[in-house]
Amino acid sequence: MKIEVGVATDIGQVREGNEDAYLVEPPLYAVADGMGGHRGGEVASQLALETIEELFRRGKGDLAEHVQQANRAVFQRSAADRRLNGMGTTLTAASIDGETAHLVHVGDSRAYLLRAGAMRQLTEDHTLVQRMIKAGEITAAEAEVHPHRNVLIRALGNEPEVRVDLDEVGLLSGDRLLLCSDGLTSMLTEDQVQAIAEAEPSPQAAADRLVRAANRAGGIDNITVLVLDARDSEAGDGDSTPAAVSGSATPFRRPSGRTIARWATAVVLVAALLVAGLSVLRSWLDGRWYVGESNGKVAVFQGVPATVLGYDLSTVHLETDLPADDVVALPSKLYAGLAEGLNADSREDAFAIVEQMQRDLQARDLAKAPAP
Repeated sequence: MKIEVGVATDIGQVREGNEDAYLVEPPLYAVADGMGGHRGGEVASQLALETIEELFRRGKGDLAEHVQQANRAVFQRSAADRRLNGMGTTLTAASIDGETAHLVHVGDSRAYLLRAGAMRQLTEDHTLVQRMIKAGEITAAEAEVHPHRNVLIRALGNEPEVRVDLDEVGLLSGDRLLLCSDGLTSMLTEDQVQAIAEAEPSPQAAADRLVRAANRAGGIDNITVLVLDARDSEAGDGDSTPAAVSGSATPFRRPSGRTIARWATAVVLVAALLVAGLSVLRSWLDGRWYVGESNGKVAVFQGVPATVLGYDLSTVHLETDLPADDVVALPSKLYAGLAEGLNADSREDAFAIVEQMQRDLQARDLAKAPAP
C-alpha cells in the first residue's frame, strides 16, 4: 500500500505562536498539540515528536513504547526547567505497515477514516466533557458548548507514565486518513470536515482547504492537518511513500458497437448518480448556517463558507445593517474571522450571534459617550 501525504499547519487567528507540531517520516505520521504557555507548548510537542522519530528510526521497541519514552522525556524536561513546568502535549500517530494502520493516541487531537462516502472518528478524546458524556451526565450537544470542553484528563508529560490508546485499522485502496489537532475540530463540524475532505482529490489540497476553513470559522487555536491517502502498490512494491507516476503510450483501439453501448449506459448511470449526489449535497447545505460579510455588512448565510469548482456552497439568507468593519474592530476580537465566516449550529444560533454583535456595538458606543 502506498501513502500519498498532504500536510498543512497554521498559527490561526488568535494565538501568538504555533504550539502544534507534526511528523512525516514514512511510514510514520503524527500530530502533537502542545500546552503550557507559548514556549512550553512548543517545546513539549516538538520534544515528543523528536523522541518518537529517533526511536522509530533506530527500530527499538514498538510505537507504544516510543510514546512512553516521549512522555518521560517531556515530564523530565518539565521538572528540570522551571520555565517549562506543567507543559504537556497531545499525540495522535499512525504507522502504516502494508495494509494496516497502527494508531497510538493520547489527548484530544484526532484521527478519522474517510471511506466510501462515510467518515468515522478512530480516536476518543481524553477530555473532561467526553468522560461526562460516557457517564451520561451531559449530551454530546451540551459538550460542544460546555465551559470546560477543552480540559484534558490525559496528556503526555503530566505524569511519569501515561496510558496510551492503541488501535489497528485495515486500509483499502481509496481510503483517506485524517490526523488533526483540535484547532480544526473545534472550528468545524464533522460534516464540514467530511464535505471538504471529499471535495478535494489531492491530499495536499484537502489539507490546505481544511486549514483555511478553520481559519475562516474563527481560528481560535493553532491548526494542523495531515491527510493520508491509501493507494494500491504495484506488484512487489511494499513502499509506503508516494511513488513517481510513469507509463508508456498505449495504441488506440477503435471501440466496438457493444463497447460504445456499455459506455453510453455508464455515462447515463454516472449522470444519474451526480444528480442524486447534488440533491443530497443541497439538502445537507440547507441545514448549515454561518455569519459572514456581504457588501460590507454583517450577513447570515445558509450553507458553508467554501467554494467547489467555482460553485459557492452558501447563499445570503439575511443582510443586516451592521457595518462589518465596526464589528471586526471591537476590542474583544471575538469576530476577527467574520470575513471567513463564523459557524453557527442553526439559523437561530446565527441570529443570536448577530444580536450579540449588535449588543456589543451598543456597549462600545455607550462607553465612548461623554459622561452627563
